[in-house]
Amino acid sequence: MPIRPENRWLYPIDWPQVSDAIRFGRAGARCERCARPHRRFVAHLGDGRWWDAGAGCWRSARGRRVAVRDRVDLAGVRTTYVVLACAHLDHDPGHNMPGNLAALCQRCHMLHDAAEHRWQRWWNAFRLRALRDLYEDPRLTHERHLRRAPITRGF
Repeated sequence: MPIRPENRWLYPIDWPQVSDAIRFGRAGARCERCARPHRRFVAHLGDGRWWDAGAGCWRSARGRRVAVRDRVDLAGVRTTYVVLACAHLDHDPGHNMPGNLAALCQRCHMLHDAAEHRWQRWWNAFRLRALRDLYEDPRLTHERHLRRAPITRGF
């Protein structure tokens, strides 16, 4: 995952080397949660199960072999290009000890950061509402809201 320019200063100067050591040295170019391989197209069912072409078996969201008892509808199989990222497990980019870092694919990284993303979305909306309260005339905001409101007709 690319680092936002405003957060670049939080990371150490040798971050690319630290990230490579975790993703390729320790994890062996596979996600540490689900074992998906780096820079490969992976067929998956959308519920976490994916086809491991190297081993010739289906794997669960945790990377364990699973037997798919249901017939797999080929129309339901999707493919994803997997790219590993080095994730901070405690969401603190200044804490770069190896025990706090993990090589995660996009799916696992998004699942790991879901609560953080929800909080950030709430914080951005709260901040915008607070700025609007400070700098906008409430009468104008109310009139603008009334103009956008759909007209409802009672029968």
